[in-house]
Order: sequence, then structure tokens, then C-alpha cells
Amino acid sequence: MDIISDLALGFSHVLTPQNLSYAVLGCALGMITGVLPGFGPSAATTLLLPLAFVVGPTASIVMISAIYYGSMYGGTITSVLLRVPGEVASVATCLDGYEMTRRGQAGKALSIAAIGSFIGGMVALVGMVFASQLADLALALGPPELFALSLLALGLVIGLAGRSVVKGLVSALLGLFVGAIGLDLVTGAPRFTMGIIELRDGVEFVAVIMGLFGLAEILEHIGSRTTVDFSGKIGSVRLSWQDFRDSLGAIARGTGIGFFFGLVPGSPAAACSFASYAVEKRVSKTPHRFGRGAIQGVAGPETANNALAISNFIPLLTLGIPSSATMAILLGAFTINGLQPGPLLFAQQPEVAWGFIASLAVSNVILLIMALPMVRMWVAVLRVPPMVLYALTLGFMTVGAYTINNRVFDIAVMWIAGLVGLVLRRLDVPLAPAALTLVLGPMLEENFRRALSIHQGSFAGFFTSPVAVTAYLLIVLTIVVKAVKTARGLARRRTADVVGHREQSPEELETR
Repeated sequence: MDIISDLALGFSHVLTPQNLSYAVLGCALGMITGVLPGFGPSAATTLLLPLAFVVGPTASIVMISAIYYGSMYGGTITSVLLRVPGEVASVATCLDGYEMTRRGQAGKALSIAAIGSFIGGMVALVGMVFASQLADLALALGPPELFALSLLALGLVIGLAGRSVVKGLVSALLGLFVGAIGLDLVTGAPRFTMGIIELRDGVEFVAVIMGLFGLAEILEHIGSRTTVDFSGKIGSVRLSWQDFRDSLGAIARGTGIGFFFGLVPGSPAAACSFASYAVEKRVSKTPHRFGRGAIQGVAGPETANNALAISNFIPLLTLGIPSSATMAILLGAFTINGLQPGPLLFAQQPEVAWGFIASLAVSNVILLIMALPMVRMWVAVLRVPPMVLYALTLGFMTVGAYTINNRVFDIAVMWIAGLVGLVLRRLDVPLAPAALTLVLGPMLEENFRRALSIHQGSFAGFFTSPVAVTAYLLIVLTIVVKAVKTARGLARRRTADVVGHREQSPEELETR
């Protein structure tokens, strides 16, 4: 009963005309900034953080959180329509969302993304109210456990590699190399920087992703004779009952994956969406449809993104520890108003703490109301002439790359990544493994070296934790399953070749 009364207190503060208007405004601003490539949740909350000085404590927290929430969905729009991820969490959505657009199903892709985001967010909110102990459990994971979980996530590269495991591993190694650029985590010595000062802080992930996926896609279409059909043949924005049935399992699994990833500090949003995508491809009876417009490939990652967005707040609210860069910015919004997130916030200022939780529920509803009726308007972007759309997109991408760190260098990084992405596309090398290892590589290295330091250089410390051992067993199981599937595929092809050879006439054999 205490939880119900606390939530009622929170809703009583949020559902005032003033705070409700701030929530609506925040969602709208978040969606607008999320649509612009490069202006993801971090950029949106950073640019609009000064608003926290103007309005009161509860209103500012409500608005800033709504901006963050809206920008998470806004990045989906360009991922689906243009294959340009507005923010890193939408990278996995590009793989099938853009293919649905090419098949005239952009409306359905955006609709299922909005519905999945709503369901994942609401379920994660329910878990958020009761999940303080789960947050403590996730925060108790040490370097050996985090290394094992990171290695397990890297094992998903095998599932994302497609038919050619070799090309997938090449892409993964490229991502690991780029992620290693910068200062050594322990000694502080520069690695692979080639004397370039800007590379000492590492390569900006957002700029690389925008180049690999967005710029490479634009260059591919500009350089080819065929262009994407932007005539507005989008199909119906209404989802059929079969679409719901196909997506229901993906939404449920995406909710669980996103909620857990959000509890672990430092979990990258891109890794969460890729994990959801890999799981859907693994459990699907028709895995060959992924990458060709499978609706589950949109529903799962987008649901996971929104569930992650909610559960990311749990370590911040319960322990005062930000779990990501965006959460650190939101922590600044709290401190600007003289608030300190943590257990004392619930005891000393419950109206702010529970008002913040209630504002997330209200923002989730507002986002659904704004997203579904406006799907047709977002898809209308496809009616813009291709070259005009390419020019506008390149302009937004350039501005977005610059505003990440206010450096022209990041624009150059985006263009280099775009050219590399174009070459990889021409060679039929998948880009998803590179994106995943670029995120997980530094985390893997950091926890590996920290674990060795804790256990005084002994590798035995990696196998003392039940969580780590379970992760290693899952890695082995993943490799075995992939090897068995590959062997079966080769056997079937050999059988088909033998049967086809026997069925040929003597004249055809003589001709050969």
C-alpha cells in the first residue's frame, strides 16, 4: 500500500497543468532532436540542460527526462526511413527497419516501434518500482563477471555474421581495432594515434556509426544508377493481427533484455539493441528473413531500447550512481536544483522522487499519442526528391558530427568511416559486428585488466564466479550450435549438388 500511495503522490505532482505541459514540450523537443542525426539523447539533454535553471525542481526534472525519453524514439525515425541512426541505440533498427521501408512498409515499422517502445517502457516502469534489490545485485558484479558478460555479448557476433563467418570476424576485428585507439587504460600511453592529438581520447563512436551506416548508404545510392523509391509508397500504417502475433514474443524478450542491460552500469545501448536483435534471429523459425525486412528485427531492439531507457534510472535513483553518459547529464540536472539522487531523496523529498517516476509513465503515454498519429507525417519525408533529401541529411549529419565535441575532426572521422563502410558494403562484409565490437571492445579490455590486477595476474579468478562460469558455458554452447548449423548447411548443399548432378542428362554432362 505504501508504493501505491507514493505513486499517487507522484502523479498528483506531475498531473498539474504546468508539469504536464513541460512533459509534452519535453517529448516534442526530444523527438525533434532525436530525428536529427547525431543529436541523440546525450546531445539533446546537454543542449537543453540550461532549462533546469529556469523552472522549478520537479518541472525541470520532468522536462529533462521527457526530452531524454522522446529522443530515444526520435532516433528510430531516421533509422527506419533513411538508414541513418539518430543515436547509437537505433543502429540495430537500421538492419530491418530500412528494408521494410524499401518494401513499402515504413508505416508499419514506425508503428511497431512506437507500440513496442510503449509496452517495454511501461513494463520496465513496473519493474523499476520494485527493482532496487535487482539494481544492488547488478552493481555488485565485479570485473571478472563483467568481462565474462562482455565476452558473451561478443559471442553474439557469430550470430550476426550471416552466412560468412570469416567476413563477420573481419568486421568484428575492425571494430576492436578502432575501439583500441586512444590512451592505454592502465599506462596512459597513446595507442594507434599516429601522433594525432584528437585521437588520444579515442574515436568518437557516434561519428563512426553515422559514417558506417548513414553516410555509406547515401554514397552507395549516389554512386549507383538505381535510387531508393521515395515516392511515398509506404503502405498502411495499421498493423494486422498477424503483425502483432509475429512481434509479441520479440516485444516480451526485448523488454527483459533491455531491463537487465539498464541495471548494469556502463551497459551500452547499442549492445542492448544488438543483443535483442541477435536473440530474435536465433529463436526465429525463419532467420533468413532478418536483414530483409523482418518486423521482429524492429520490434525487439526498439522495445529493448525503451526498457533500457527506464531501467537506466534505477542505479541513479537508488544509489546516486549514473549508469551512462546521459544519466550523468541528468545527475547534473538534479544537482542544479540542489537534489542528490539516492536513498535519501525518497526519504527527504518523496514528491520529487516519485514525481520523477510518475513523469516517466506520463511521458510514455504522451510519446505513444504523439508517435502513432504522426507516423504518416514522418513517412512523408520519403516524398522529398532523393538528391534534396541526401543534401539535407548530409547537412544534418555534418552539424551533428560537429556538435558531438565541437570539433571539425569528428566530421573527418565520419567521412572516413563512411568511405570504409562503402568499401565493406561493396565487399559484402556485414557492418553489425564492427558496430558491436566497437562498443564492447573497450569494456572487455578494461574489465580483463582490472580482473587480472585484482587477482594478482592469476587467470583462476576468471572462473571463481558462478555468473562468469555460466557466461563461459553459454559462449561454448553458442559456438557449438553455430558449428552444427554450419555443418548441416554444408551437408545439405552437398546433397543437393549430388542430386542435381545425378538428374542431369548424359548430353548435359557431356557438354559440361
